[in-house]
Amino acid sequence: MAKDKVTEALLDALRQALAEPHEQPLVKTGKQPGLFAGKTGVNAEAAVRALREGLLEVIRTESKGKTTIEWVRITPTGVAFLHDHESPLRALHDLKEMLRTSQEVLPAWLGQMQGSLQQLSDRLRQEAERWTQQLQALDRRVDEALKRIPAGSNISNGMATLVPWAPDALAYLDRRQAGIPSGACSLPELFAALKQNHDDLSLTTFHNGLRRLQDGKVVRLLPFPNAPEKLPEPEYALLEGGAVLYYVEK
Repeated sequence: MAKDKVTEALLDALRQALAEPHEQPLVKTGKQPGLFAGKTGVNAEAAVRALREGLLEVIRTESKGKTTIEWVRITPTGVAFLHDHESPLRALHDLKEMLRTSQEVLPAWLGQMQGSLQQLSDRLRQEAERWTQQLQALDRRVDEALKRIPAGSNISNGMATLVPWAPDALAYLDRRQAGIPSGACSLPELFAALKQNHDDLSLTTFHNGLRRLQDGKVVRLLPFPNAPEKLPEPEYALLEGGAVLYYVEK
């Protein structure tokens, strides 16, 4: 299905926003990169649409002289929009192009790097890791696009009765993983996504359901990597022994 230029610019920005879990500038300013390349034309229309439709949300603003910079992050609605408009052919094309480029460029590039000075060894390792991560991400996107495994297929009837919102939670995690497989979903993000279809879902019910899903090996709860006092939204965290659980993945 053909897409207009505004939609294409919007999808490119959402992919970038999903790939980076932290807040990013909405628009490029000077040498500082942003999700959209400028404040005019197609990029301006796409940026306005992203905010108007709730695909991106403004986290904070920053003033530099006469310029105001809006820092944004993708919303659950934005993740769903990206998944709904993601073409399986696009994923396949990206993978094919990445493999072609790797086959043509990577061997010569590695040879040059191996002949470089010793102080470049760290750069060689980091670049090789980046290539590997991109290939793995594209591989998972292709699997998601082609297989389309129904969400919730690994939930027993008993578990679905105890946690009725579990299929929606797994469906959201699947859509999110298709865009950024290496990034775990925070509990605040998942709760916000579920509230769209489950208005009566309370935080206590959400926490109890997550524990049941983890006990049933349906999902895994992961700890917050930093000091607990740095939690952005501590009320969503779960305590387990000495661990502060703040992320979830399938």
